[in-house]
Amino acid sequence: MHEKDQLHRFTIENTNVRGEMVHLDASWQAILERTDYPDNVRAVLGEAMAAVALLSSTIKFEGSLILQIRGDGPLHLLVAQATSSGTLRGIAHWNDEVPSEGLQGIFGMGQMAITIEPDKGEAYQGIIALQGQHLNEAIENYFQQSEQLNTRLWLASNQQTCAGFLLQELPDKKQDDDNWIRASHLASTLRDEEIINLPVKEVLHRLFHEDDVRLYESDPISFRCNCSIERIQSMLLSLGEKETHEILHEQGKIEIDCEFCNAHYEFDTVDIEILFSAPHQPDIPDTHH
Repeated sequence: MHEKDQLHRFTIENTNVRGEMVHLDASWQAILERTDYPDNVRAVLGEAMAAVALLSSTIKFEGSLILQIRGDGPLHLLVAQATSSGTLRGIAHWNDEVPSEGLQGIFGMGQMAITIEPDKGEAYQGIIALQGQHLNEAIENYFQQSEQLNTRLWLASNQQTCAGFLLQELPDKKQDDDNWIRASHLASTLRDEEIINLPVKEVLHRLFHEDDVRLYESDPISFRCNCSIERIQSMLLSLGEKETHEILHEQGKIEIDCEFCNAHYEFDTVDIEILFSAPHQPDIPDTHH
């Protein structure tokens, strides 16, 4: 049985190839508990969650990695986020029956953005047109275009688990490309059921038993939403006192639900008066769009 909610890193010794494998179980269930996704939406979201868990290990600082796809098709928005501290969350929006395969059929004409958000400092975002039949192909295409980095992903998901396997060519090691080609070829024999069900040691032995593979200590993964009362208050402050009071007057109270975790935030007249009379308020501009 595979190790649940764990991210594993490995290197193939004496080559320029590194890799990772991830299994999401309880963290995946926590996402599914919050929204009743149709099977085909759930399948794509599961692959996206496994992908961001794998890609988040490339973050060399405290922060998060966000994968976002927007399109004009039946599944018109997908967002998956993983942080350097091993937490993740995700959501998908759809409005029609979503086909089972083909990114163009699922998302229509779309764009994929990968955003790196450090807790301190400037965010970095790369955006490309959504291309390929499957999500792994779109992400591989992104790395080829935006990062000039050979990257291969194998993604799989079902109702219980979503999982992924990644190979990447190390950019700072000028070695024979044959290592990369050989490792990619071997990993291409992986089947979905193996990615989902097999423990990492078994997978690595099956693929690279002729190589010296170094497997590092695994990192735990968990679901966590970073919404908070402070973030919502900050959003209302940035909206401005005039506009916030207009919403309050129209609706009687301000209610905000977090789509990621279903947390419910509610503000009445007294809450808003206290918020805008706080000492920090003079530094906040009246309106911000």
